[in-house]
Amino acid sequence: MALKSFIPNFVTLLNLFCGSIAVLFAVNNLFVAAAVFVFLGIFFDFFDGLLARKLNAQSDIGLQLDSLADMVTSGLVPGIVMFKLISLSVDSSAFITSSTEWNSLLHLGDFKLAPIALIGLLITLGSGYRLAKFNVDEEQQSYFKGLPTPANALLIMSLPLIMEFQNNDLINSIILNVWFLIPLTIVSCYILNAPVKLFALKFKDWSFKNNAIRYIFILLCIVLLVVLQFAAIPLIILLYILMSLFSK
Repeated sequence: MALKSFIPNFVTLLNLFCGSIAVLFAVNNLFVAAAVFVFLGIFFDFFDGLLARKLNAQSDIGLQLDSLADMVTSGLVPGIVMFKLISLSVDSSAFITSSTEWNSLLHLGDFKLAPIALIGLLITLGSGYRLAKFNVDEEQQSYFKGLPTPANALLIMSLPLIMEFQNNDLINSIILNVWFLIPLTIVSCYILNAPVKLFALKFKDWSFKNNAIRYIFILLCIVLLVVLQFAAIPLIILLYILMSLFSK
């Protein structure tokens, strides 16, 4: 019995392990590798809850551990990536030459810090607050209030993947624009904690009648990913929000 109850927690620890590796890659500007481990962590995050329900091994420790793992994989890593992206956008902009402005670079040994890039870490703060609310909100069993942190992490991690693999000059110039990244950060923090009900991808049975919105969403996701590749991810997040709103 004890072993059965530990299986979901072990999977959660795999999520935390992947998130920790992703942090190491993200701080070294290895965004693609970081994204791979974030995706792996989210995969484990999906299956730990599924295993807990199937094995009837849900516990308070599992709930807390799940949020702690998500805080790293889906909270800290996207915050670091956004910090890095804003840093890159500022470093390549002409206005950093002004000597005493908020966006000027600080040199701390070999480390360059653009203070305005710290705004990117608001994603980490917003994720932490959202996870804390989730742990004390007993209503979020069949739906979510606000965008789940893994979905938000996918949104942020898609940006460097779009630049790396789709390599479109116009899209790259938009993504590496500080006036795009800062509003996106603010919107990200808001939708994480917005009082909006979003459907959960939790199947109590496999019937189409009870899961129509889930099956339609998954089908549309597959089509978008095939057609648009990584550029589909922001559209999928938007689609998820819109389908949730219209389903009400």
